[in-house]
Amino acid sequence: MITARRDFLRSAALAAGAAALGQVHSKAATSKGGMPGAFPGRVVAVNHDGCIAQNIYQPQPIRRMMEKGMTTLTGAPAWTDAWRSMFEKGDVVGIKVSPVGGKNLCSDATVLHNILDGLKEAGVPAKDVIVFNRYRQETFDAGIDQWVPQGVRFEFASERYTETQLDMEGYDDGHFMEMALIKPGENINDPHFRRSYVCKIVTNKINKLINLPVLKHHQSAGVTICLKNMSHGLVNNVNRSHLTPTLNACGVFIPSVVSLPVIREKAVLHICDGVKASYHGGPFGRPQFMWEHKTLYFATDPVALDKTGLKVIDAKRTAAGLPSIALSKPDKVSTFLNCQVEHIEIAGQLGLGVFDDSKIDVRKVGLRLT
Repeated sequence: MITARRDFLRSAALAAGAAALGQVHSKAATSKGGMPGAFPGRVVAVNHDGCIAQNIYQPQPIRRMMEKGMTTLTGAPAWTDAWRSMFEKGDVVGIKVSPVGGKNLCSDATVLHNILDGLKEAGVPAKDVIVFNRYRQETFDAGIDQWVPQGVRFEFASERYTETQLDMEGYDDGHFMEMALIKPGENINDPHFRRSYVCKIVTNKINKLINLPVLKHHQSAGVTICLKNMSHGLVNNVNRSHLTPTLNACGVFIPSVVSLPVIREKAVLHICDGVKASYHGGPFGRPQFMWEHKTLYFATDPVALDKTGLKVIDAKRTAAGLPSIALSKPDKVSTFLNCQVEHIEIAGQLGLGVFDDSKIDVRKVGLRLT
């Protein structure tokens, strides 16, 4: 009886917490995976010296990296088996690209085309794949529209970035994260201003999500890798989370959004593009703070991957004579008072993945030209 009562109270507390954040379960079919997925704590890092030349991704090395990453992550004997272990005919798969860094630091065509090839091997036709981003104009500015293959759906939640961010045409009023955080001048008593609604692409059109972030520094969040590519790329009304260098709530905002059931249940695979990366001045691709890391990361666990990525960026900062992100102070290109990398640890506490280094298994694979 005592154990039963304890379990009941724990369940009730979790339900109350979800309700407080405005978390509503998905009305659409969800995947069997979700976060942290089949391999909590596992991160595969595949490096290839020849994967980029003269700022152009090299197809053959990228293909080898993709094959090795997927088979090492899943334990499958071959490329096709790896994809079939996670996807199948009947799935509708969304691929969330990352264009924020501009043409010089965004998701790459070569990586995307390999993902599409893997999905095809798993029995998912092009018509059941949606490549998407929050803003159409931002995606076109990065040139991503030029390399999405014919037959693959290409969709957006909003036309362009605005300061208002309260448009609802592309968003689902049944799925939202509510937080007592508004922009100056807004009415705190109006729930619309306190909510960030999930885009309809995620809630109504797909049952599985592949997250394709880039390895980058971010002024307010510290880093923008897996977690932030979802939190600020899948919902509206996000600029309230980091309005000014001192009005910054990314540390809590990011995990609160990603823990929404309709997101956490559908995000089954995270492939972080670290072929090119940035260690300062993010999220934009400032050439003076970019380097060719020549690595792709694979995980079902976004927390473990983000923790791994944070350490990689901090190591690069140390080599450049900069303090760690957590201890950094404002300068001309990174103006925020505190870069809130704590969003990764909080996400771990919410069960989205593994944060403890002693429980993270980073499997490093080095490939060379043959």
